[in-house]
Amino acid sequence: MSRTFYVTTPIYYVNDVPHIGHAYTTLAADVLARYKALQGYEVFFLTGTDEHGQKVEKAANAAGETPLELADRVVKRFQSLWEKLDVSYNDFIRTTQERHKSGVTHLFEKVLAQGDIYLGEYEDWYCTPCETFWTETQLIDFKCPDCNRPTEKLKEESYFFRMSKYQEQLLAHIEANPDFIQPKSRRNEILSFVREGLRDLSVSRTSFSWGIPVPGNEKHIIYVWFDALTNYITALGYPDEAGNFGTFWPVDVHLIGKDILRFHAVYWPTFLMAAGLPLPKKVFAHGWWTIEGQKMSKSLQNVVEPNMLIDRYGVDAVRYFLLREVPFGLDGDFSHTALVNRINSDLANDLGNLLNRSTAMVNKYFAGIVQEPGVLTEQDEAYRARTEAMVTQVNTCMDELAFSKALQQIWDVISAGNKYIDATAPWTLAKDPDQKERLATVMYCLLESQRIVHTLLTAFMPRTAAKALAYLSWEQKPTGADLQWGGLKAGTTITKAEALFPRIEEKAE
Repeated sequence: MSRTFYVTTPIYYVNDVPHIGHAYTTLAADVLARYKALQGYEVFFLTGTDEHGQKVEKAANAAGETPLELADRVVKRFQSLWEKLDVSYNDFIRTTQERHKSGVTHLFEKVLAQGDIYLGEYEDWYCTPCETFWTETQLIDFKCPDCNRPTEKLKEESYFFRMSKYQEQLLAHIEANPDFIQPKSRRNEILSFVREGLRDLSVSRTSFSWGIPVPGNEKHIIYVWFDALTNYITALGYPDEAGNFGTFWPVDVHLIGKDILRFHAVYWPTFLMAAGLPLPKKVFAHGWWTIEGQKMSKSLQNVVEPNMLIDRYGVDAVRYFLLREVPFGLDGDFSHTALVNRINSDLANDLGNLLNRSTAMVNKYFAGIVQEPGVLTEQDEAYRARTEAMVTQVNTCMDELAFSKALQQIWDVISAGNKYIDATAPWTLAKDPDQKERLATVMYCLLESQRIVHTLLTAFMPRTAAKALAYLSWEQKPTGADLQWGGLKAGTTITKAEALFPRIEEKAE
């Protein structure tokens, strides 16, 4: 039986233009999916779009089109951005697809049949942009506490989900599973929210029609979050236990932004408990990006557009920067200066320069052919041990979703490689015929360490890593076995590497 790994992004709202926040979550999921595949897992990576709700209906009416026309138009923006970012998803779910609607209907009917959904009347303050009801005490000056926009008082007949019934069960689960909600600060936030007491949740609306009808009472539309969250199982073919649902559920990690944590860490687990389904293994909420120290907003016109970044700096530079700059889980600040600095120092000076120097020397001294290494000296052994330790450390970091730390480990080895060249001075060895075997050993260690480095980097920077591995004549699909020292064989032809990342003149930027 193969080891499986299932990772999801949130499904993105079609009333939005894709921005750096969407790219960040999706990229993190992609790197995780690629890394797990490298380790030999059978991976399922899901993303998609959330297309129902009052907001989409209003926006479509304003634009003079149907909600589905609006959705069809916007979905293409997300899909083309993921293609441009080299996102390797297995499936793209749309909540307007039949497979999704039938799965949501089935889940609703199941929870309704056992008495955990009942018909009542609802009255509270509703924020349309956030699709959320608030009690009066939660409002700030009668505005939404999340987005600070006006709310309106709504009273309507509604179906309710007995969320209160699952309060103790959820609490017990969170307390018994410290990794269930990450990072720790978010776990504490949810614990205090649940301890304050869960109210039953309104799970239908009658004030608009764009959504999935409640089975048996079609004037009611299923609440957009009940609909949206269910995508994580409908994409696997729920309720069919065979196939992907039986193989991949429960999910290994839901990656989300911290603004939708409560929906994923309170609503979703209680829906699953009511349906008798296993809970997600982990919900990880990452931070937000500010732009040059300011909150990203349309009114400030400072929304960072990922397509433009990729066109300007290249896809792998953007992929690297977003995951290297900020520890995953914390808020981060985006600036062009910081991005240019990372490209020039980490990518051009460190990574590119090391490959360029190493491949140039093996071409100069050995006509580009890898030689059989001699006995490793203490210096060589230390470099080899550092490379091997990196593989283990990266694995630990990736299990913790510490992408920035994983890259730091890799860059420590790149830096060790540049120091190793200075310490062993191949140019001096090359002048002494008696040192030929020593020179061959130094060149072998340098190239082998980089082969392992670039194998790991296939998860983070797939294009760059593939190009680097091609210079080392290592063009097979990378697997976990490629992370062991000794893969590079004597007789392999090495091509002199071009600059992987040209330096960017900061003045021009």
